[in-house]
Amino acid sequence: MAATEMEQQGPVADKTAADLEAVFDVPVRISVVLGRTKMPVANLLKMDVGTVVELDRQVGEAIDIYVNDRLVARGEIVLVEDRLGVTMTEIIKAS
Repeated sequence: MAATEMEQQGPVADKTAADLEAVFDVPVRISVVLGRTKMPVANLLKMDVGTVVELDRQVGEAIDIYVNDRLVARGEIVLVEDRLGVTMTEIIKAS
């Protein structure tokens, strides 16, 4: 884009939420990863209600928040009116 075209559009800081209105209804998939583990299928088949699965995270450690399979933030689990929720504590900058 030529410098004169960029000048005509104005600085990026002048953008408002109304400028994004076209994408407000675009669906995205949000995933929250509490932790991961690997196990043989045989162990998976032996699982029953109440089985404890050990994950690769410690209690209190940040969880990963993905949007459309891309890591975008880290956060913490919170309790909101008897439901689990997530609060973002760190935004991951795109590389």
